[in-house]
Amino acid sequence: MSLLRRIEKGGSKGEGDQSGSGAGRTPANRKATPGAQEGYADLKTRIQNKLLSELDPSLDISRKDEIRRQIQELFNNILAEENIVIAKSERERLFKTIIADILGFGPIESLLSDESVTEIMVNGPKNVFVERKGRITLAGVSFDDDDHVMRVIDRIVAPLGRRVDESQPLVDARLPDGSRVNVVIRPIALCGPTITIRKFSKTPYTVQDLINFGTMTSEIAHFLRACVIASLNMVVSGGTGSGKTTLLNVLSSFIPNDERIITVENAAELQLQQEHVVPLESRPANIEGKGAIEIRDLVVNCLRMRPERIVVGECRSGEALDMLQAMNTGHDGSLTTLHANSPRDSVARLEVMCLMAGMELPTRAIKEQIASAVDCIVQQSRLRDGSRKIVEISEVQGMEGEMITMSGIFEFEQTGYEEGRIVGRIRPTGIRPKFIDRIEDAGITLPPTVFGVGRR
Repeated sequence: MSLLRRIEKGGSKGEGDQSGSGAGRTPANRKATPGAQEGYADLKTRIQNKLLSELDPSLDISRKDEIRRQIQELFNNILAEENIVIAKSERERLFKTIIADILGFGPIESLLSDESVTEIMVNGPKNVFVERKGRITLAGVSFDDDDHVMRVIDRIVAPLGRRVDESQPLVDARLPDGSRVNVVIRPIALCGPTITIRKFSKTPYTVQDLINFGTMTSEIAHFLRACVIASLNMVVSGGTGSGKTTLLNVLSSFIPNDERIITVENAAELQLQQEHVVPLESRPANIEGKGAIEIRDLVVNCLRMRPERIVVGECRSGEALDMLQAMNTGHDGSLTTLHANSPRDSVARLEVMCLMAGMELPTRAIKEQIASAVDCIVQQSRLRDGSRKIVEISEVQGMEGEMITMSGIFEFEQTGYEEGRIVGRIRPTGIRPKFIDRIEDAGITLPPTVFGVGRR
């Protein structure tokens, strides 16, 4: 794609789009020292527009290093021709800002490259927040106006064949690096165009990383590894931003390398390293409202693909019933996540999602499906200090009357609060799970002390 066409789709303001920019107000051949924000924005817009007019429109946008060098040369020439004198730090800042608008994602380009940032939240043009180490703070950057945000949004969704406008003000997308993006615009978003970006580590987190973060202990890691190798059907439950997908990715890493794995996701986020992985991704409807491929369609289809393991990124609706049926029909070792506040709540959520499948099944039949399909529920939480931890692991034991019976195997115990951080540890409840026989049949021996048996 040429540079000119790329910028027309989602680039910076051109000569025909100068609303609120003050373009053209500052005459050439005068010294300019941008102090106030308006003066800086005016200078940026003028130089950016002149750069775009002088750049070769046939340049290949994918050759960013070459384009960057040409922009640097033109940038220096423009400053010299107009006799614009600014401090070296301001000059570098101005150049980086222009480069981000032409080749990247504007003001949030630096945040995307900051590995300490895990989430970016744009609430209209002037309020940009980031999450670092579980804490949300202002990012210190802003957009010029709503149009500036919309140009960045168009740059995100256009390569994916998506659109966002008043008729379709909500859209999910994915950046080239795999980061998940949600966009909401006016009239739905009253504060202006809103962007939420969930970033993912370029290098997948390992189980040792989660141990180092305090998400789990080495004993819990050993137990979860045994559960996955023994082909237990597991559900990771938790709230938004609690780290469910990261944990699911780590659990999936325990799957033996010689097994065929089918992953099903709304937006591909899992980073499995095994050799035999087939990732499937759902697809939204096109402009005519046709061609949508739902998660449920993919779950049903993957049963025809000879999977040994099925990993569903998240169950949200009727696909939960198909997932349970897969677990009950020989596809042991399947994994998924869902939103719930506790293992007991996750069972209730599964019941509701199965009812959403529209099969008009009796409630008891659904409960029996859950009780026989799910072996273990791992509860992940984002605590009030921003840390993410496994706070409970429960076994689904079966049915007693009309009730699904469960037992807690591990529970998080808070022991204090020091220097703004929660202090505690997930500990065994003293109950050995009934599925311990399946773990031992897989050739894995867990000492009784793992479950608190025999401890004093």
